[in-house]
Amino acid sequence: MNTSSTADIAFLLLCYFLMTTTMGSQTGLSRRLPPMPDQTQKVEDQKVNRRNIIVVRINSADRILAGSDPIDISQLKDKIKEFLINPTDNPNLPEKEVQDIEGFGPYAVSKGVISLQNDRGTSYQAYIAVQNELVKAINEIRDDFSMRNYNKKFAFLDEEKQDIVKKAIPQNISEAEPKDVAKR
Repeated sequence: MNTSSTADIAFLLLCYFLMTTTMGSQTGLSRRLPPMPDQTQKVEDQKVNRRNIIVVRINSADRILAGSDPIDISQLKDKIKEFLINPTDNPNLPEKEVQDIEGFGPYAVSKGVISLQNDRGTSYQAYIAVQNELVKAINEIRDDFSMRNYNKKFAFLDEEKQDIVKKAIPQNISEAEPKDVAKR
């Protein structure tokens, strides 16, 4: 039995399936890591005012605590927006620092930092849901700023204006190392 053409047919089928199938691309959370510090740089403790930090905790039962309040995932975005905007200049919410933004002018930028802490038993689903709500809150604040100043949503601005909005509404999310609360 002549099997020389079988290899050719198998090769053609392999090529056909490679060209016609789609490869699913896995996308993750887009985060930019800080640059590596210089070897000669001295380590300094940075003092951050307690009022400028909101700690969002997720325990092993996937319950969320924002600040000192237990909160549902559906309320997290609004809580973060209120924290970062501080519309009433509440002394318990983050302070603002007037910065001269190139291309825009002076603007009161929030010094708010969101610190995310989770337990080792936290599910990935809860972790990703909280991350999405935090980013959604910042994106909505950026969209509001963009609509007020440029009459366009943030995503539709050119790169120069997007940089201005990013400087006016920074995304300061700090992630702490997961803790193993169950062993205590």
